[in-house]
Amino acid sequence: MFHLQIAAWSIAARTAIIYVALLLGFRLAGKREMGQMTPFDLVVILLIANAVQNAMVGPDTSVLGGLIAAAVLLAGNYALASSRERIPWLRRAVEGYPTLLIRNGEFIRQNLRREGIEEDEVLMATREHGIGDVNEVQTAVLETDGSISIVPKSGEAIRTRRHVRFTKKG
Repeated sequence: MFHLQIAAWSIAARTAIIYVALLLGFRLAGKREMGQMTPFDLVVILLIANAVQNAMVGPDTSVLGGLIAAAVLLAGNYALASSRERIPWLRRAVEGYPTLLIRNGEFIRQNLRREGIEEDEVLMATREHGIGDVNEVQTAVLETDGSISIVPKSGEAIRTRRHVRFTKKG
C-alpha cells in the first residue's frame, strides 16, 4: 500500500509536466471558458483528471504515490500563485488581460469575435443590471475570470455577480 512501484522523482516530474500542460491548455482555451461552469465542463474536467492520472503516477497505485502527486500539484499551485504576485509578466501570461467589449455605447466587434462572444450575451449582462439600451453603457469589459463588468454612462462600475458562460456558435 505504501511501497512505490516507480521512483518518487519520476512521479513528481510526471505530475509537474502534466500540471504545466493543463495550465497551458486551460489558458489557451480563453477566459470565456473560465466563467460559469456547465455540466458539460464538469464532465470534461473529470475526464481530464481521469485521463492524466496514469500519466502522473504511471503504474504506481500506492497511497504514497498518490500523496506525492497531490503534494506536487499543491506545491506547484502555491509556487505559481506566489510567483505571479511578484512577477508582472507571469501574471499576465497566466491570467491574460481584460477585454473591452463596449466603448461609449458601441460594440467592439473585433474583440467580440476574438473572445467568441455574441452581442446578445453582452446585452444579457447589461440587462441584469437594469441597463436596457447599449447606448447607456460607457464600457463593458470581459474580465480575466470570465465575468463582465459594466460601467453605465451615468453611474459607477457594476460587475456581474454571475459569471457569464459563452459558447461559440457554429
